[in-house]
Order: sequence, then structure tokens, then C-alpha cells
Amino acid sequence: MPSFDIVSEVNLHETTNAVDQANREVSTRFDFKGSGAHYELNDATITLYAETEFQLQQMLDILQPRLAKRGIDLLCLKIDPPQVSGKQARQTVTLRQGIDAPLAKNIIKLIKDSKLKVQASIQGEQVRVIGKKRDDLQETIALLRKAELELPLQFVNFRD
Repeated sequence: MPSFDIVSEVNLHETTNAVDQANREVSTRFDFKGSGAHYELNDATITLYAETEFQLQQMLDILQPRLAKRGIDLLCLKIDPPQVSGKQARQTVTLRQGIDAPLAKNIIKLIKDSKLKVQASIQGEQVRVIGKKRDDLQETIALLRKAELELPLQFVNFRD
């Protein structure tokens, strides 16, 4: 039986490259000289450090195009509000990965409402879709690409 998996993943190697590139730009920009502004990447969390909230916004404006150029969808970013304390301001940007339960249920509901002859099931942080015909699976992929969901989806492990 043909099947495929629906996942939401972020390439962490490309994220590291984008953060390094943004760090280099911040260190060479005149308006950030001597401010100690920098980015830190830990697992799937990017922390921005600066002196003021305005600089944090500028740093975010530097980081987002770098991520987009490296193929990381900006929909997977969860940007927390800035935290200002004394001379230090910081902001956390979390890279959301995996499909959580409510979104997985929403995806399954979309598939069932479309009346396609496929079966969808939740398997951890991914959704597996199984069908008798390859065409039904391709229609399912087209349906999910058109749907406006809060996370970018990838379709992997297409088996015939």
C-alpha cells in the first residue's frame, strides 16, 4: 500500500549558518559597535542580546532574511516578547518542530472532510497517510499545500 508521512522539520545546520552570518553582520555594523549585541543558538532556540528593545528589533530584521535565504520557513518561528532588565535586553526566538496533537487532528479532519480514499493516523510528531492509489496520495498532498496551516509541512517517506 502506498503511503507517506507529513512532518514539520527545520534544518538545524542551515539555522546555525544563518545565525553565524547574522552575528557577523551585527559585529560589523556601525550602529552596533561596542554594544555587545549578539545571537546565541541552543538546540532549537535563538536568543538575541542587545542593549535596547529597538536594537533587538533591528537584530530580528537582520536574522529573518538570513533564515529565509537558507530555506527555513518563517512560519516555524515563535518570537517571544523582548525582556528588558537594566542595560541588557534579550529576546527568544523558538524554532517550532514537529506536529503537535491539535494540528495533527486538524490535518486528519481536513483529509477526512475531503472524502479522499485515504486513511490518516497520528504517529508521534508526524501524520502517516495510507491509500490504495498513488493518485489519492498526490491529491492529499495538493489539498494540504492549499490549506493554510500555522506550520510549514514537508511530505517524506513516499512509498509505493
